[in-house]
Amino acid sequence: MIRALVCSALADDFSTLRIEARELAPLAKDEVRVRMRAASLNFPDLLMTQGKYQLKPPLPFVPGMEGAGNVVAVGERAGDVKVGDAVVVASRFGMLADEVNVPAASVRPKAVAMTWAEAASYPAAWLTAYVALVRRGALQKGETLLVHGAAGGVGMAAVDLGLLLGARVIATAGSQEKLDVLKARGAHHVINYTQGFRDEVKRITNDRGADVIYDPVGGDVFDESVRCIAFDGRLLVIGFTSGRIPSVSVNMPLIKGFSVVGVRAGEYGRQFPERGRENIQAIEKLAHEGLVRPHVGFSATLEGAVDAFRAMAARRVIGKAVITF
Repeated sequence: MIRALVCSALADDFSTLRIEARELAPLAKDEVRVRMRAASLNFPDLLMTQGKYQLKPPLPFVPGMEGAGNVVAVGERAGDVKVGDAVVVASRFGMLADEVNVPAASVRPKAVAMTWAEAASYPAAWLTAYVALVRRGALQKGETLLVHGAAGGVGMAAVDLGLLLGARVIATAGSQEKLDVLKARGAHHVINYTQGFRDEVKRITNDRGADVIYDPVGGDVFDESVRCIAFDGRLLVIGFTSGRIPSVSVNMPLIKGFSVVGVRAGEYGRQFPERGRENIQAIEKLAHEGLVRPHVGFSATLEGAVDAFRAMAARRVIGKAVITF
C-alpha cells in the first residue's frame, strides 16, 4: 500500500483533498515504478481540484504533474531504465503519492547537481517557458521581454530563459519581496504591477513597448499589456491566474500590429511529437549544464500539502511549492 493525496470531490477551498492508502496497479511491461522523493505543485493542479481546468480527471484522482525519485521496479520493456536510477517524472496528474507507475518513456535522468526538490520543480515550468518564448514567441537576442507573474514558477522560468536567450527582461510581481528575488536572479528591470506598469514599460523602452509579453495572469494585466506592446510584438497567453479571462477588440492588434498567441506547452508536444521531443531535450540539456535554477519558496510533507495548495492560491509562494516524501 502507498499513501497518496486524493481529490475525492471538487472544491474551491481544497477541503476535499485527503491522504489515503492506495494499492498500486500491477506494473505494465512498458512502465517503471518510481519511489517519489519530491513533487512540485503547478497552478493547473489547483484548477483541476476545483474543476476549472481544461483537463478534468475523473474523480477521485491524485493531483501532481511533476516530481523526482528513484526507480524501484521496471517492466519487461522498460528500455534503458534501471532499478536505482534517479529520475525526473512528468505526467498530467498523479504525482502526489509515495510511489507511482509511469511509462518508462516518460522518465528522464535527474541532473546530478540538482536537489530532489529542484529536480521536481522545473519540467512543467521550463517546458511552458520554452514553448512560449522559443516556439511561439520567437524571442530574439536584444528584444525586450515583459514577464508577468514573474515570481511564480512559470514566470520565473520565463525570466531565467529570457536572460539565457539574450533578451532585456522586465519582470512584474505584486510585492517588494518578490521583486527583490527577481532582481537578484538577474532581471534587468522590476515593476510592482499593482501600481500599474504601462508607463514604466514605455519609459524603459523609449516609448516602443515590449517586443514579447509573457502573461500567465490575464484579467487587468492582459488589458494593460495591450497598451504597452511594441509594433510586431507577441502577447503570449499562458493562463489566467487572476481568475478573469480577458478579451481584446481586434482593431487593437490591427492598429498596433501585434499578435495574440496562445501557449499550451503539453498540447504543443502532442500535436507536434517530434518538436515536443526536441523541446524536452532542450530543457534537459540546460538542466544538466546547470543553467536551470528553480527557486523553491515553499516546502512541506504530504501532510502539509493542503497548506501548500492554499499558499499558492493566496499568492504567498515565491517560485515553486514542493512536497517532499
